[in-house]
Amino acid sequence: MPMIRCLVVDDEPLALHIVEDYISKVPFLELVKATTNPIEALTLVQEGNVDLVFLDVQMPELTGIQFLKIANGKAKVILTTAYPEYALEGYELDVVDYLLKPIAFDRFFKAVQKAQGILQPSAKPVASVESAPQSDFLSDFIFVKSEHKIQKVYLRDISFIEGLKDYISIFTSGERIITLQNMKKMEDALPERHFVRVHKSYIVSLNKIDSIERSRIWIGEKIIPVGDTYRDQFFKIIDGKNI
Repeated sequence: MPMIRCLVVDDEPLALHIVEDYISKVPFLELVKATTNPIEALTLVQEGNVDLVFLDVQMPELTGIQFLKIANGKAKVILTTAYPEYALEGYELDVVDYLLKPIAFDRFFKAVQKAQGILQPSAKPVASVESAPQSDFLSDFIFVKSEHKIQKVYLRDISFIEGLKDYISIFTSGERIITLQNMKKMEDALPERHFVRVHKSYIVSLNKIDSIERSRIWIGEKIIPVGDTYRDQFFKIIDGKNI
């Protein structure tokens, strides 16, 4: 079975690097090029050298939506952006999937499995993220904007996330990272087998939970409430790990 030829287009070099790294972890993907130049990328697509494009929406020379319209279906596209308001228009233009930044590997892998099902319908799918080489929770990470820098955060280091009015706080064992982000977007970016929403204001790492008493979770000295909306799903997950 031939590899799926991939092109990454984003005006942020750091975002390019993240998707390049993720592509290298998936056995059926091959990186053709990663570029900040959408015009160059469009030429590659029109020449038929690409099967799948990871396309940023907000670019100065040519937006992702404009790119899609010009490409006219000559390659399948997965949109990557920090702006959820573009999702509807993207789906109307028949994109494979829509990834909100920061992108976690689990979510990326689900999107490329969907693309493989379209591009290689007879291929035997990789059953799970665990089956993909190097897709290890210990080495997976996200990038978040904090103050005037973009900070790399390893998923293994996150204890819990607290949502406040206009931003969220990511608590690791050694620091608190504040970023302008909403809880829904962060929840979607994190692998669900390791992180769970337990309250409108809290996401916790299952690996970091020390104890649970009734509707309260202890992570170190922090006590986190389990909200009524999330209680049944949370305890269903916990019951599945009981011995």
